[in-house]
Amino acid sequence: MANPHIFNIRVRANASNNKVGGTAGVPPRLIVAVQATATNGKANSAILKELAKAFDLHPRYITILSGETSRDKQIQVVGNGEVMSKRFGELCR
Repeated sequence: MANPHIFNIRVRANASNNKVGGTAGVPPRLIVAVQATATNGKANSAILKELAKAFDLHPRYITILSGETSRDKQIQVVGNGEVMSKRFGELCR
């Protein structure tokens, strides 16, 4: 069953590579590094694409709930509860 899962991320725009993994800050936030610049929503679009790849979902199942203009964002992912929780845990390592 598809349920919404909400979690926090820390974005690193202008990174050398696109990558999802690791944590930063207190409380821990999943790190999402993207090569796109943080202008005109380019980084936000790249974030959705990278998270979709990481969770093996279509980008339409991922939404930025808050932090559109901040490097700390709250994200909603809609998918299978067990699978999403397990994958999120793997990515945070």
